[in-house]
Formats: sequence, structure tokens, C-alpha cells
Amino acid sequence: MQTTLEILTHPLLAPLRHGFFTRKGGASSGLFAGLNCGRGSSDQADAVAVNRARVAEAMRVAPDRLATVHQTHSARVLTLRPGDDPAAACRTEADAIVTATPGIAIAVLTADCQPVLLADAGAGVIGAAHAGWKGAVDGILDATVAAMRALGADRIRAVIGPCISQRAYEVGDEFMDRFLAEDAENDRFFAGGPHGRPMFDLPGFGRHRLRALGVEADWTGHCTYSDAERFFSYRRSTHQGQADYGRLISAIAL
Repeated sequence: MQTTLEILTHPLLAPLRHGFFTRKGGASSGLFAGLNCGRGSSDQADAVAVNRARVAEAMRVAPDRLATVHQTHSARVLTLRPGDDPAAACRTEADAIVTATPGIAIAVLTADCQPVLLADAGAGVIGAAHAGWKGAVDGILDATVAAMRALGADRIRAVIGPCISQRAYEVGDEFMDRFLAEDAENDRFFAGGPHGRPMFDLPGFGRHRLRALGVEADWTGHCTYSDAERFFSYRRSTHQGQADYGRLISAIAL
């Protein structure tokens, strides 16, 4: 069983400990082969616990100091303060976590949606957001940045991790219409696809929203759909008729 984790990092978030973990190096098997960290999947709970413990070790925290939330594609943010129990965060419905408390690793789970890690290293404030198309258009990134600024951040940098890319993200006209109704200039994030349907640039939209908030932002450039060896993908599993799918984890710590 391969146990070597593959952890993608980005210079924008240096020197803070952070990583966009691929599926490599986990204890799960079958559809979830590798590092599936999704407690909500139908994977064996013991395997998920082992995987999350490996992530915690890589982030240099105890397993109960690796905080994730119950993600619902919302614009809600959880702020973890000194004295809060990171292990209890999983009972909170939210799609982002921010903190200025050292010794906690905060993380989000994704399988095509954008995992966004944010930091103001100088101010000692970090954030992690799960930003699918719905969360992004509804303001999860705006809310995360606002929550970080409430903790004292003023020079925030953000990196979008592996997510579905435009070349793999075919959507319907009604999907595009929702974005155009908000801002006609959002048409820049759509292109014609091979089947006559729009193709949506999710990371391009996310990066645009972050930069509009005054945040220096980048994308790692990895497409979850197109690289089955390294990434889980909800859309790919659906296209292949699979019953479930694994969840990738992305984490950052002070």
C-alpha cells in the first residue's frame, strides 16, 4: 500500500504550512482508492480516519486539530477562535473556515469545486473555502475575505487548488443565464463547447472574484476531471456511472 502523500503547494502561501493533497498515499480502496478524506462518502470510516490522520501529521497537528465543516454550498463562514474545539467544527454547516489561532489546521473537501486557501502571513490570519459555482456566485469568497479582515488581515493572498477546468465543464444555457443576470461581463467566463453548450471557467471566475476583493490570487492549474490518477472528480464519477466518489482535502495552518 502506497503511503507517500503528494502535496501541492504554492509560493503565494509561503512560508505557512499548507497543501492541496492529491488522492495519492491514502488507505482507501475501490472507488475511493487513495486519500479519500470525505466522512460523508460511503467509504469505510476507518480508512477515512487513517487518511485524515495522515493529513494532520503532514500539517504537524494532532488529528483532532484538523478542522473541517459540514459543507452545503453556502456563503457561511466559521471563525475559529482561541478556546474553540476544532474537532467540533464538523457539526457546523458552513463552506469556509478562518482563524488566527496557531496550532489548528483548517481544511475543505472538494471533488471538482474550488478549494481556496487564503493567508495573511504577516497578520497571522488564514482561511480555507469550498467554492463551487453556487458558493462562488453567492459570495462565499467575499464572506471569507470579510471574516479574515475582521480578524486583522489586510494583505491577503489566495490560491485556488485543483478543480474542474473549463475544457471539462459543460453547462446549460440556464446556468450561464444566472451569471449573466448578475453581471453581463461574466460572459468572459464562458466559451462554446464541442456539443454546442457553454463551457464554464470556474477557476477563472473564482480568481476574478478574489482579485475584485483586493486579494492577490492564483490557480495551481490542475484539472480534477482530466487526471483520474491524481484527483477525485464528482463529474467524472457521474459520467462513468459510479455510485460514489472520493473527496480531496486542502489544508493550511499557522
